[in-house]
Amino acid sequence: MMNLILLGPPGAGKGTQAKLLLDSTGVPQISTGDMLRAAVAAGTELGRQAKEIMATGKLVPDEVVIGLVEERLNQKDCASGFMLDGFPRTVPQAERLELVLERLGRAIDHVLLLEVEDEELVARITGRRTCGVCGAIWHTVFMPPPEGDGCSCGAKDLQQRADDNEVTVRQRLGAYHEQTAPLIGFYGTRGLVRKVRGTGKKPEEVFEAAKQALGLGR
Repeated sequence: MMNLILLGPPGAGKGTQAKLLLDSTGVPQISTGDMLRAAVAAGTELGRQAKEIMATGKLVPDEVVIGLVEERLNQKDCASGFMLDGFPRTVPQAERLELVLERLGRAIDHVLLLEVEDEELVARITGRRTCGVCGAIWHTVFMPPPEGDGCSCGAKDLQQRADDNEVTVRQRLGAYHEQTAPLIGFYGTRGLVRKVRGTGKKPEEVFEAAKQALGLGR
C-alpha cells in the first residue's frame, strides 16, 4: 500500500510521473479536475453543488473539494493506495485532508516533490503545441513535431493553449510559490517529503529517481 501526494510547480511533470507510477504500481491517480468532472457527470449531490458554483465562474470551495476527495478515497480501487495530483494546494487544504484521512484510518506515506527551475518551466510550458485532431502533444524544443508545424497524424497548424503564454505561466508560478510551496514545510516537518530533481532530465530519468526516493527501486 502506498498513499502518495504529488507536489511540484506547473510544468514539473506531475501528470507524466503519475502515469508512470500507475503503470508500475497500479496505485490510482486522483486528480481534483477529474473528480469534479466525474461528480458533475454522475449527478451526485456534491457534483450538483460543484456544477452550480462553476457555472458562476467561481472556484469550488474547499469543503466541496474535500468532500469529493473523501468520496473518491472510499472507492474500492483506492483500498491499496492512492496518488493525489493537484490536491492539496494550500496548507488549510492539507490540514483538512489530515482530518479526512484520520476518519478513514489512513495516512500519507510520501510526498513526492518534483523540483524544476522556473526558467525551465517557462520554456517547457510556452513551447507546448497540441494537435487539434488526434490530441498529441509536441514541443518546439524538447519534442519537435515531425512535420515542422504539423503532427504525425497528418494534421497541420498545431495549436498553443491560450494560457501557455509567458505572462500567464509566470503568474501561475507565482501563485504556486505563494500558495502551494508552503506545503513543502508543512509535510517536511512530518518527515514525508521525498525530493526529486527534474531540471534538465528526461521523464524516464526522473521516474527512476522517483522510484528510488519512494523505495520502489530496491
